[in-house]
Amino acid sequence: MGIQYNSKERIFHLQSKETSYVIQLLHVGVPVHVYWGRKIRSGGLSTILQRAERCSFSPSPFPEDMTISYDTLPQEYPAYGVGDFRHPAYQIQAENGTTASEAIYDKHRIYKGKPSLEGLPSTYAEHEDEAETLELELFDATAGMRIILSYTVFNELNAITRSVRFVNEGTDSLKLLRGLSMSIDFRDSNYDMLHLSGSWARERYMERRALASGMQGVESRRGASSHGHNPFVALLSKGADEDHGDVYGVSLVYSGNFSAQVEVEPYQTARLSIGINPFDFNWLLEAGQSFQTPEAVLVFSADGIGSMSRTYHKLYRTRLCRGTFRDQTRPVLVNNWEATYFDFNADKIEDIARAGSELGLELFVLDDGWFGHRDDDKTSLGDWFVDPKKLPDGLDDLARRVNNLDMQFGLWFEPEMISPDSELYRQHPDWCLHVPNRRRTVGRMQLVLDFSREDVCQAIGDRIADVLRSAPITYVKWDMNRNMTEIGSALLPSERQRETAHRYILGLYGVLERITSEFPNVLFESCSGGGGRFDPGMLYYMPQTWTSDNTDAISRLKIQYGTSIVYPLSSMGSHVSAIPNHQVHRNTSLELRGHIAMSGNFGYELDLTKFSEEEKEIVRGQVALYKELRSLVQFGDQYRLLSPFEGNETSWLIVSEDKSEAVVVYARVLAEPNDPLHHLRLKGLDPEADYEWVEGGGIYGGDHLMYAGLPLPDLHGDFQSVLWRFKKV
Repeated sequence: MGIQYNSKERIFHLQSKETSYVIQLLHVGVPVHVYWGRKIRSGGLSTILQRAERCSFSPSPFPEDMTISYDTLPQEYPAYGVGDFRHPAYQIQAENGTTASEAIYDKHRIYKGKPSLEGLPSTYAEHEDEAETLELELFDATAGMRIILSYTVFNELNAITRSVRFVNEGTDSLKLLRGLSMSIDFRDSNYDMLHLSGSWARERYMERRALASGMQGVESRRGASSHGHNPFVALLSKGADEDHGDVYGVSLVYSGNFSAQVEVEPYQTARLSIGINPFDFNWLLEAGQSFQTPEAVLVFSADGIGSMSRTYHKLYRTRLCRGTFRDQTRPVLVNNWEATYFDFNADKIEDIARAGSELGLELFVLDDGWFGHRDDDKTSLGDWFVDPKKLPDGLDDLARRVNNLDMQFGLWFEPEMISPDSELYRQHPDWCLHVPNRRRTVGRMQLVLDFSREDVCQAIGDRIADVLRSAPITYVKWDMNRNMTEIGSALLPSERQRETAHRYILGLYGVLERITSEFPNVLFESCSGGGGRFDPGMLYYMPQTWTSDNTDAISRLKIQYGTSIVYPLSSMGSHVSAIPNHQVHRNTSLELRGHIAMSGNFGYELDLTKFSEEEKEIVRGQVALYKELRSLVQFGDQYRLLSPFEGNETSWLIVSEDKSEAVVVYARVLAEPNDPLHHLRLKGLDPEADYEWVEGGGIYGGDHLMYAGLPLPDLHGDFQSVLWRFKKV
């Protein structure tokens, strides 16, 4: 395993536990992509690559070898302007305005471990023996541009990371117009593309479509990774499903504008790429300056989508998330937002916390409305001081009142935004993103602070830190409720204005690094109107994300199922909310809401003081059950059994790493008349072991549960669910 270099054949062979990735240097110095897939032996790799002379419309830069045309060559990092008419991985502009580039192999380095990326989140290796890294350096002598392609192989996971660093070693300035994190040329296009798309309140719905000639892909131009599309795509071999077939996933560790695309060209090859969206982007590289792209995480599975997902889950849970809470179970919480919205006082909050304590909850979270003059969503963002009308004795008093109920205290912020009606805006009207002589478009009656500015980042970081020091706060919900318009910065010169959106993300990451480092014992949860920034970049700083503002249990079947394609259950905030549901106005049982919410970081989003005695008993049981299950839920392996995108039923299974216990969740949306009998086939168990059904007391063989199936009970009515627990005997 690791990385081998055959100097005679000029071949790099990157190997993880079950995956091979092969790069070859042609005699002219061009690095070409040879293979990515199931692990293969190192002998004979030079025979894999095929080339052919094509017609004159695919020009050859090397007349002595007409089989080499950039237009048809499977390249590792393709350029623009010297014969490749497909979308390039990078594009530069010289001072004379031209955009042609040709970067040739210069040198390489192979070493143990994995480096961090300057100013950007990335996966990591805790020990150097976990991973091995290749740095492949290309050089465009005419432009003076050095391009360092970085590849890291995780030895025990079928994951390879890629990123790129551009260094201007010339004497003239260059503009980087496009700098993607990776590009791979597949030898054919006989694949389906899987992506996760949707909108606010229906995030990360699975979509699958066959590749067709031309361009297809997903992107964000909103300044954030967005509700609309997630920074992930996968290519699936025909017929691939949860458990079978080849799957190639690429995921971007980034929270801003991105592009993930596949181009199918006339010879039916497919170019897959992902990175910062080149739309409305360029970066001025003066002599001696460099630019680092975000990291792309490549996962190959020969055993279907489910195996790919579990690789991402383990990698992101253990080698992307960091800090105190990476390996700790998360507290069961209650959030007051849907209980009170902006209408509350200290006594009301204490009443909800007391009710939560009596039911076994561990954390109370005070949501929006505690600061400035925040009685609605039209004012006070940026004024991070306590509203004395609601909390006359301050946060410290309220937090200690909650603590006295044996509950932790958490707090909501929206630090990246500013209200035009705020003291901060009146003092610093130039601190928001804006363009001179144009209106400042509001969303939710707020503007976006300019985090590309160091002074803004410092000031907001100071204010947040002051609040966190002012009271015993152990949890923060970090929200962001609108996307960017009028993307301009008052401090950047004209030639750098199109750097603003990326500089904003770099500034945000800097603030998050500072705050999470200063307060390592605070559990941070990211949020963007729910799932509008559910991406690997945010998970690096905050180990969990509010999955969606839509808390309806039936809606969450698709939202949480789709999210699990890439992200582990430990990253998903999932709560029981009131009925009729505040987003879709649907009535569902407390049992169903509990079963679905337990597949994540569990909590409640309602007024606990309004529960009947019968409801209180149900909640006590749910909380007690989740406390028994949460280590399994948050750190186990997830297997998806039935897809809500394919039928009326949804099911998933979570199995401990040692296969000693499992929990199964099954939900049916609508009742069917005279329904036939059904069995649910489980996955991931030990086929040689016997398992006890905890609630029912029966003994089942692991092989029986997986191959014959678990009989489904006779359910009555719409919106029904069942939860089973099994323990090895």
